[in-house]
Amino acid sequence: MGLFSRRDKAPKAAADDQPALSSSQSKTSLTSASSSIVTPINTSSRIINRTSAGTTSTAGPGTPLTPFSPTGMNPTLPKVDMPRPPDPQLDPAGYLRSLGAVRERCQIVSSKALKNDLRHFDVDMRKFPDVVSFVANIIKRDYDAPFTSIPAHGRYQHFGVGGRDRIAHLLATWPEDMVDNTEKCKRMIDLFLVSVLLDAGAGTKWSYKSVENGRVYRRSEGIAVATLDMFKTGLFSGNPANKYQVDAEGLRQLTVEKLAQGLQSKPGNEMAGLEGRAQLLIRLGEALGNKEYFGEDARPGNMLDHILSHPSTQASSVIIVPLPVLWNVLMDGLAPIWPPSRTAINGVSLGDAWPCSSMPQPAQSPTSPTFSPFPNTTGQSNGIAPWESILPFHKLTQWLTYSLMQPMQSIMKIQFAGQELLTGLPEYRNGGLFIDMGVLTLKPEDQERGLQHYADYCQRTGTKAVEVAPMFEPSDDVIVEWRGVTVGFLDMLAMEVNRTLKAELAGGELSLPQVLEAGSWKGGREIAEVSRPNTKEPPILIDSDGTVF
Repeated sequence: MGLFSRRDKAPKAAADDQPALSSSQSKTSLTSASSSIVTPINTSSRIINRTSAGTTSTAGPGTPLTPFSPTGMNPTLPKVDMPRPPDPQLDPAGYLRSLGAVRERCQIVSSKALKNDLRHFDVDMRKFPDVVSFVANIIKRDYDAPFTSIPAHGRYQHFGVGGRDRIAHLLATWPEDMVDNTEKCKRMIDLFLVSVLLDAGAGTKWSYKSVENGRVYRRSEGIAVATLDMFKTGLFSGNPANKYQVDAEGLRQLTVEKLAQGLQSKPGNEMAGLEGRAQLLIRLGEALGNKEYFGEDARPGNMLDHILSHPSTQASSVIIVPLPVLWNVLMDGLAPIWPPSRTAINGVSLGDAWPCSSMPQPAQSPTSPTFSPFPNTTGQSNGIAPWESILPFHKLTQWLTYSLMQPMQSIMKIQFAGQELLTGLPEYRNGGLFIDMGVLTLKPEDQERGLQHYADYCQRTGTKAVEVAPMFEPSDDVIVEWRGVTVGFLDMLAMEVNRTLKAELAGGELSLPQVLEAGSWKGGREIAEVSRPNTKEPPILIDSDGTVF
């Protein structure tokens, strides 16, 4: 028995958990290839029938019993023309902030990877079929063919750790004659947005003990459960009449100390980047003053009103919203929350977008491997404009988009056109999969530099080095190139997994969000647990402030 030991197809609730609601209990419950990988160590006692690293529970896998979102694109959705992104020659900042720019620009880096022409990584595409087999086998292990039960990637699944559908239980506590579907959806948007913004790497020291059942959870699932508990106490609400909301007044009253208490962060159980997370939420409170998007009472959930009333939204037998409508709310409405030190063009902050040496370079461009603000210029040099050297990702905004679509789809029955514009998320689980499986190998000089950074970090923070790995800041050229390759490789992975599972799919097809949910993200976490069993950390560590990863 080993990595692909058969798991129960449906999560089993722990004995001290209440069972998840069935559809009869609540109307508001939101409804082959063989691997050539050699397991590096004997893992049978640790991996068989265990949950992910997010929990110490011994219950089954942490997928909710009642998936919140539809399982892919709606094949009956009428064709909706998507607005074109801005012309980068006329509006480079607008273009780099657009969703379409992410995949388009990352293709430049992934094309170089296919030719083994990266600055910081050696690439062995002979190992790529191993990644495909590994991911396909995880999907077959955890889901029954034809895999239609796989939910789209989103934050909702993390709230269901341990097999308990906490969101359905919360929805069931709000009487339908007092809280209508619009308000329920707004509350879910409030909760999910705050939870996603807090969902950066928690570090190896931190865990959270649930106030509900006393179980201990870690990582993304632990942050989800902690956020839910804080939400239910009214920590983010400034409205005495409704503690189940997030608003500007509530966030204005938030402090690092209050957030630390809610996350149970304390000496010996420190959450990494706590102050950065707190400042992100405080700045969110300021951003919520945008009445066009967030209404008079300054709630994230009020973006629902803006989306439904938008001229591009089609309301006939179903409500159809072009995805860029939601994207623009998140990019423009949340722009003030990002740290001011981020890359900017002509004074316009680009958010999660960074100079990258693997991109086309003007004659005068940043030469440091670490971040420096991009010059305020759009002039061309040697035929290459400065904006062309910048690589956009917008990972947190994409994670928000994936996650906020879930309540709008399930509660309000909104259909989003243009979901195919979203990319795989360039973060350390998806990216770590390709390193741990041998497709990407950090070049020796960068390995040495990263190990020195980790040694300096350990000395600076008093961290005990358990499993040594190279470490870089999010702005480092190594990390930016790694993330760019990850976006392109995830597209390739989705295509190859579908080809590998063709017989089991019986004419169907897994969407990229389903492959992310059931395969790459989970696979990246599991191979990290095997490769580094003591810390379960990715192969490259991020010295993060909690606002990117």
